[in-house]
Amino acid sequence: MSFNNVTFTYPGAKTPAIQEINLEIPKGETVALVGASGAGKSTLVDLIPRLIDPQEGQIFIDGIDIRELDLSNLRKRIGIVAQQVFLFNGTIRENICYGNQSVTEEQLRSACEQAFAMEFILSFEEGFDTIVGERGVMLSGGQRQRIAIARALLLNPEILILDEATSALDTESERLVQQALESLYKNRTVIIIAHRLSTVQIANTIFAMEDGRIVESGTHAELIRLDGKYKKLYDIQFVEFSESV
Repeated sequence: MSFNNVTFTYPGAKTPAIQEINLEIPKGETVALVGASGAGKSTLVDLIPRLIDPQEGQIFIDGIDIRELDLSNLRKRIGIVAQQVFLFNGTIRENICYGNQSVTEEQLRSACEQAFAMEFILSFEEGFDTIVGERGVMLSGGQRQRIAIARALLLNPEILILDEATSALDTESERLVQQALESLYKNRTVIIIAHRLSTVQIANTIFAMEDGRIVESGTHAELIRLDGKYKKLYDIQFVEFSESV
C-alpha cells in the first residue's frame, strides 16, 4: 500500500487534517501511527476504506488506485478493530458472524479461541446464544473487544486497522486483548493507531505524526535514538507510568 502526496481537508476547515502524506507500507508488515490528538492519524486510516476521499494525491493497493476498485470488494479486504466496538442487540454468535451465513461451528470456535474469548463465552449459561444487549451493554469492555477481534479473524482481511483498540481497557483486559491481536497480525498488513506506545513497539515501522504531517519514521529503537517527537511522547508516558506505580 502506498500514499502519494495525499492531502485531505474537512469541509469548513481552514487547514488540512493531513497534508502531503507520502508513505509505503510493504505487504504483510505491521506499521504504527502515533501522535497527539488531532495529529491526523484517524483521518489517514479513514482514507483506506474510502470513508473519505482525499482532495489531492492518490492511494494505491497492489499498485491500483483505490478509487478504481469496487468499493464493496475494497472494504471486504479491510478489517477494523476500533476503541468503540459496534455490537447490536443480538446473540454473541450473531455479532461475531455478522450476517455471514457460511460460518461453520468449527470456524466460529477457532476464531473465538484465537481471540481469547471462549472462556468468557462459555461462562454464560446460554454460551454463544447469549444476548449481549444494546451496544453490548451486558459485556465488559475487554469482552466486547475480544468479540470484535473474533469477528475480524472470521473476516480474515488482507489489511487490518487497529484504531485505539485497547485504550479504554484495564491492564488485565489489555493484556488479553493484546495476545488476541497478535493472532491477527500474521500474514497480513496491519496498521496500528495507539496512544499507549507500549503497544506499537513491535511494529516494523512507526510513523510519528504532527499537524497532519509525518515528521519521523523508523523502528522503536531508531526513533528513541533520534531523540525527537516520538522520544518526547515516550518519555511523557514513561514518567506518567512511573508516577502511577
